[in-house]
Amino acid sequence: MKNSILSGRFILKLSLSFLAILLLAGIGYTVTSIYLSNKYFHETTQRLHANLAQDLIDEKFKNEHPFDSTGNVNKALFGDLMHDMMAVNRAIEVYLLDNEGYVQYSVVLDHDAPETKQKKIDLTPIKTFINENGTNYTLGDDPKDLAKQAIFSAAHFNKDGHEGYVYIILAGKDFLATRSDLFNSYFMRLGLGGSILTLIFATLLGVLAIWYLTRSLRKIIYAAKRFQQGDLEYRIENAEKTDLANVASTYNHMADTILSDIEKIKSVDQLRQELIANISHDLRTPLSIIQGYIETLHMKDSELSAEERGEYLKTISRSSERLSKLISQLFEYSKLEANQIQPQKEPFLISELANDIHRNYMLLAEQKNIDLKLSMAKTTPLVFADISLVERAIQNLMDNALKFTPEGGKVTVKIETEDDHVEVIIKDSGPGIKKDNQALIFERYRQTKAGEQKEGAGLGLAIVKKIVEIHDSSIKVFSKPNEGTSFSFSLPVYAVG
Repeated sequence: MKNSILSGRFILKLSLSFLAILLLAGIGYTVTSIYLSNKYFHETTQRLHANLAQDLIDEKFKNEHPFDSTGNVNKALFGDLMHDMMAVNRAIEVYLLDNEGYVQYSVVLDHDAPETKQKKIDLTPIKTFINENGTNYTLGDDPKDLAKQAIFSAAHFNKDGHEGYVYIILAGKDFLATRSDLFNSYFMRLGLGGSILTLIFATLLGVLAIWYLTRSLRKIIYAAKRFQQGDLEYRIENAEKTDLANVASTYNHMADTILSDIEKIKSVDQLRQELIANISHDLRTPLSIIQGYIETLHMKDSELSAEERGEYLKTISRSSERLSKLISQLFEYSKLEANQIQPQKEPFLISELANDIHRNYMLLAEQKNIDLKLSMAKTTPLVFADISLVERAIQNLMDNALKFTPEGGKVTVKIETEDDHVEVIIKDSGPGIKKDNQALIFERYRQTKAGEQKEGAGLGLAIVKKIVEIHDSSIKVFSKPNEGTSFSFSLPVYAVG
């Protein structure tokens, strides 16, 4: 339920964001349309009436004079002219300017007002307009409100010694005010109606688009719910082809990792149970032997001969050594497992270490009538590793080889040099290990059996595997039943300089 609410909120936020974008886009479109429409109207009007002022001069000033004999403005002429113009187009306003730009006369102005004679029109746009023959869009001062600009037509005249300009505003203030009200009202109705229709269709399209675009997200949410409900094997199909390929692929990888970790935890827990059971068994065996023989010594001490008493003590000593070795292995493996042992790597001669180990194991091999051989070249390179850990690994492999090699058998230690590493090989002539069991012998305290005969050892090989792994290498086993077993691992050659 909570996931559904969160999903609903997400969809709602997407929808509101989409509508907000549409609304802002609609407002921007409307404002831009009004501005461009106004500019288009003004530019078109000015282009169509560019020669209006010159035509007026050519026609009206041909037989009439803009000024009377006293030098005053011919108001009757301009009155008739203005009325004729306004009859055709009420937007037009005609002004007479002198050479400096001062307004001399216009029927739309109150000439009794003192400020009227002070109105001066900037002649720069007028001169530019005349020079360009009205081909470019030009704005000039509005005589009714000098703070505003308006489209115009203008022409220069020189009649009977009187010079000036006929300045015609093509869209007067009153016209623009009326047009603005109507135009804005029209656009409001158009914009409102268009916006409503646009929002309706856009909402429908937006819902469909959001539904389509979020289908990959819904797949991921569905997969997460399935995983949460216990379906650990469910994955998003064709994750790399979805719209959210990175997220979907990451989810699949995450689910695989979690499942793998769960399996590892289960395996670790199972191995932990087996470890406890095996440790309990192996600890109990020597302890039982020690306890039994000590009780026998207490109960029958007076009845035992010196030879029997000595034999009992030897048995107690062997069991004590076995118990001590097992505890030492457990302690050593626990530190390796917890990464508490960090290798102290240094260059050393593996040949010298191999010779020392061979010499130390010769006596034990002779006691079991086993032929112990050491095979290596006369010169071997330095290796870069932790000498004490490598020695421990070789010792464990030697213990394992001598333990499972029968009397009269053979154990061989080989040191072979490759290009950039040295291979350490310990081979025995024991009963061998079945292929199915070869991977098990390196697990914690895992002991495989073939009938009643053991094929693996307790923690010895598990310790070897950990030591080799912290040297960034791996241990290999080659074995067939009744053909002996060979263990090998490699160490990097020390590169001088």
